[in-house]
Amino acid sequence: MKRVVITGLGTINPLAANVTDFWNSIKANKIGFSFIDSFDTERTGVKIAGIVRDFDETEYYDKPGCFDKKESRKMDRFTKFAVAAARESLDDCGSDFKDIDPYRAGVIMGCGIGGIGLTLEQHSKYLEKGPGRMSVFYVPMMIGNMAAGTVSMKTGFKGANYTTVTACASSTHAIGEAFRKIKDGYLDVCLCGGTESTINEFTLGGFANMKALTKSDNLERASIPFDKERNGFVLGEGCGMLVLEEYEHAKTRGAKIYAEIAGYGATCDGYHMTSPAPDGLAAGMAMTLAMQEAGVTPSEVNYINAHGTSTGLNDKYETTAIKNAFGDEAYNVKVNSTKSMIGHLLGAAGAVEAIVTAKTIAEGFIHKTVGYKVKDEECDLNVCGGGNIEQEVKAALSNSLGFGGHNATICLKKFSD
Repeated sequence: MKRVVITGLGTINPLAANVTDFWNSIKANKIGFSFIDSFDTERTGVKIAGIVRDFDETEYYDKPGCFDKKESRKMDRFTKFAVAAARESLDDCGSDFKDIDPYRAGVIMGCGIGGIGLTLEQHSKYLEKGPGRMSVFYVPMMIGNMAAGTVSMKTGFKGANYTTVTACASSTHAIGEAFRKIKDGYLDVCLCGGTESTINEFTLGGFANMKALTKSDNLERASIPFDKERNGFVLGEGCGMLVLEEYEHAKTRGAKIYAEIAGYGATCDGYHMTSPAPDGLAAGMAMTLAMQEAGVTPSEVNYINAHGTSTGLNDKYETTAIKNAFGDEAYNVKVNSTKSMIGHLLGAAGAVEAIVTAKTIAEGFIHKTVGYKVKDEECDLNVCGGGNIEQEVKAALSNSLGFGGHNATICLKKFSD
């Protein structure tokens, strides 16, 4: 079995359009939320979202490996995010891998919904003018797998290429599957992660009617994972991309290494369409499987980047799941939620949170759960509400739980030769 390391990172999210600015914002505990101004929010009552404000697509026109103005018209926003973040991750890792067999380089991405905004636009055109006036690019622009396909076209990577669709667990599954492809010897390099852009009245209406979204008008208390006063998640958008590489290949070219991916667990609750299972057994098993594959015990895991959505049920049941996996050690591990700063990026959430987990290991810095004030007796772990923590992190988990009962956990370790 091969060892798998992270050698490149790229992101676009509500806090920043690159990893450096993103990490600096994380360390400063900045909030990436803003008031929705692209449509009237009165009908949904949802006023706040994690909107990407810093992405200027013209900066990518004619940039090598990206897109020009003409191409951009044939790409949905989630695909543009993916191409831009993939470019950053390759620049960061210091190679475009043109020197390897293209069938040994893959792209595996998660996307929960795809081009729902484009679907609305084209449906309106369909109603007004009939099917004959719909765009010939509608279907290929809208489908969620087009991000991974387009990244392949831009990089020349011709190995395994597919998209995982498991709602909010999509991109953690994608990273886990990429890890396995390299560990089992099928690939030497894989670009993996997730992308999503769904902030519109239609999507907000669907989530709001489920009572899943906060209707808070307080930017600082909108997304408050594990807080007793939490009342729903903040919808966000963005993309996270990671370069995973077989260790010996990375070592030969002198690549910098952020962390090692050492384990992956995937389970299903088999319980409910939207609610996590109250017993937390399957989610806990995903963590246990990831730790077992990584060869670490609960006492050796210093940190968990939780799914932590700021919904009543998720945070309570994820706490139970952590206790199932960690036993008495659950009270010793540091737990936080990056969603307290960027909101819930759906199919891209796990990838951006994996970037945070890798940076946490690389720098020994655990960010606080921003906005946390009121302790919940049912979420009684160390959720880092008191402030940032500087400490060595030798092993960490990143959790994602998705509608449908999908659970995915990856285990990252501090790299040592």
